[in-house]
Amino acid sequence: MAEVLLFHHAYGLTPGVRAFAARLEGAGHTVHVPDLYEGRVFDTLEAGIANAKEIGFGTVMERGRLAAEGLAADLVYAGFSLGVLPAQMLAQTRPGARGALLFDACLPAEEFGDGWPAGVPVQVHGMDADEFFADSGDLDAGRALVATTPEGELFLYPGRQHLFADDSLPGHDKEATTLLTERVLTFLDRVR
Repeated sequence: MAEVLLFHHAYGLTPGVRAFAARLEGAGHTVHVPDLYEGRVFDTLEAGIANAKEIGFGTVMERGRLAAEGLAADLVYAGFSLGVLPAQMLAQTRPGARGALLFDACLPAEEFGDGWPAGVPVQVHGMDADEFFADSGDLDAGRALVATTPEGELFLYPGRQHLFADDSLPGHDKEATTLLTERVLTFLDRVR
């Protein structure tokens, strides 16, 4: 089965992120879920973003890089929103990546080098009216990424919720999460 390094979003390592990891583990995959906030979890997205700004996005990415040290090279890197920063960076720069799962965010591939690495499959997931995804350039970056990556897929879900797959947050969408999880499990079975 696949080995996944899953990074949490700006709220922190919520019960919903842990539950998502548990669903992947229940399908037989190994999932590592580092805490980039060192135990802090926030009640609002705004407070979580303020924390990320305070510690610095560079620190968030460095903590993600350190979380990968000592793990096998052939990981699938996954992240929710803020967690896409270290996930995408590692998928593009750490040799041996098996794939990447980018939820609710996507950066231009040029952010971490000359483009997406050949032979590394990627899925980008987000809601079609999510202001943090669809209206902030992430959707455009996702479209550009999958247009230039033979093994790239972009999945859009109807709605405006950000972090819809975290069942511990108010914006959770059960139907969209079920479909996302099915697609992720198919991806993991394919890349293992």
